[in-house]
Amino acid sequence: MSRALRVGGMVPLTTLDYPGKLACVLFCQGCAWRCRYCHNPQLIPPRGSQELHWNQVLEFLQRRQGLLDAVVFSGGEATLQDSLPAAMAEVRQMGFAVGLHSAGIKPQAFARALPGADWVGFDVKALAEECALITRVQGSGLANWRSLELLLASGVKYECRTTVHWQLTDPARLLTLARRLSERGVKQFVVQQVRTSRMLDASLPTLSTHNALPALWDALGGLFPLFELRG
Repeated sequence: MSRALRVGGMVPLTTLDYPGKLACVLFCQGCAWRCRYCHNPQLIPPRGSQELHWNQVLEFLQRRQGLLDAVVFSGGEATLQDSLPAAMAEVRQMGFAVGLHSAGIKPQAFARALPGADWVGFDVKALAEECALITRVQGSGLANWRSLELLLASGVKYECRTTVHWQLTDPARLLTLARRLSERGVKQFVVQQVRTSRMLDASLPTLSTHNALPALWDALGGLFPLFELRG
C-alpha cells in the first residue's frame, strides 16, 4: 500500500463484533465527528500516541491464520482513511472475512470501502434532522442516512445499530427512528445502551436510565425481523 493504515488499537479476540465469527478488531485512528457519548475519544485525532504499525498488524494476523475467522475495521471512522480499501483487500487475501464498523461519515468514502466488506455494523446516530445533537457536526445527519441508503442498496450483510444515552434521546424519538428505518427496508436493528465509564462529553450524566422501556422494546421488536438490545 502506498500509505499504511493508521491503527490506534487492537482487540486480538472477540465474539461480539462480527456475528457468528471469532474476530480481531482494528481500531482505525481518526474521526470527523465529536459524538458526545463517544467512549473511544483517543481515536478522534488523526494521529494517535499508541498507533500500531501496519506491518505489526499483518504479522499478528499471519500468526492467527486458521485460528481467527474475521478482521473487523472499526474506529474512530475507518472509512476516512484512503488506505482502508487496500488494507481490507490485503486481509481478505489472507483468508479472513472482513467486517466494517462505520457511521458513513463521508458517503463517497463509505461507498469506496463497501465492496471490500463481507459484513457491516452501521451506526445510525439519530433521526437525520437531529444527528448534529449527537455528533456536534452540521450536515452529519444527511451523510449518515445517505450512507445507510448505499448500504441497503449494496446487498452486503449488515446490522444497523443506535447507541442511546437517555439524556440525548427519549423513547418517542427512538421509536420514530426505528419506524423510519423499518420504512427504508432495514431488517436488523440493535439498540446499544451507552457505556458511561468514559465519554467525550464529561457533562453527560454517568447514569443513563429511563422507566418507560418495556413497551418500547416490544414495539421495536414488532418492526424488524431481527431486533436486539445490548448493554
